[in-house]
Amino acid sequence: MGIDIDHLRQWIGRSEDVSDVATAAPLACLAATLDRDDPAPQNGDAVPPGAHWLYFLEPARQSDLDANGHAKKGGFLPPVPFERRMWAGGRIKFLKPLRVGDAITKHSEVVDVTTKDGKSGPLVFVLVRHEISGPDGSAIIEEHDIVYRGEAPSPTAKAPPPSLADKSADAPWRRVIDPDPVLLFRYSALIFNGHRIHYDRDYVTRQEGYPGLIVHGPLIATLLMDLFRRENPDARLTRFDYRAKAPVFDLGPFTVAGEPSGEANKASLWALDHEGRPAMTAEAEFVAA
Repeated sequence: MGIDIDHLRQWIGRSEDVSDVATAAPLACLAATLDRDDPAPQNGDAVPPGAHWLYFLEPARQSDLDANGHAKKGGFLPPVPFERRMWAGGRIKFLKPLRVGDAITKHSEVVDVTTKDGKSGPLVFVLVRHEISGPDGSAIIEEHDIVYRGEAPSPTAKAPPPSLADKSADAPWRRVIDPDPVLLFRYSALIFNGHRIHYDRDYVTRQEGYPGLIVHGPLIATLLMDLFRRENPDARLTRFDYRAKAPVFDLGPFTVAGEPSGEANKASLWALDHEGRPAMTAEAEFVAA
């Protein structure tokens, strides 16, 4: 299928503004989903890093969904003629905390649309910039990389690079996650994500050609940020840059791990799939209490 990149690039500069309230209930549900022992969130509490994805949900009408469960193309995002859409990564600056009870706004803009030849065929990358503000002004600035592909990536038999696989067993921060269908369903519900690759096994294996249900990119990123919070409860993240390396499927437990980097107030985190292959890497910056 040919790509009319000039047509798709007409979406550059398109923007939208949405508003919401940082309510407590989604935070309590996320904490339960992550198996945290947090007290019930109260007005004025800081919204934890990654939990901003629980707000500004897209309430697409049932009749406006494509067969894959996503909203039909051609609105805010360009109508890329590929069915497979994934999170490729992002860069988040946490300028100041959002707080429970705050009225919040999000300004989003399509910054770039590019193509690239991948191993399984052409890819289209869409870069979206978000700015989330609360009563005290700008709180979060996020650049989000979305990738569209025509074919499912070929399974790889390569061994994991020793630099990540070997050190994960001895990483000072480490947690094993069981991505069962209930976890994937609960996170889909939290972010109102109807994408069938996360809960419909027949669809994801027969229609999209993947070997199992796919763990959400933002869930993996959230688990990495959550791991940092567990190990550094008095620190506050100020930046989180992450890159997806490969999908994680529900074929077995996967690992999130991390360690302080060689520089002050910085940390490296990563996720390995059930076979020990790198799935996501991240670099974090923080301020200590």
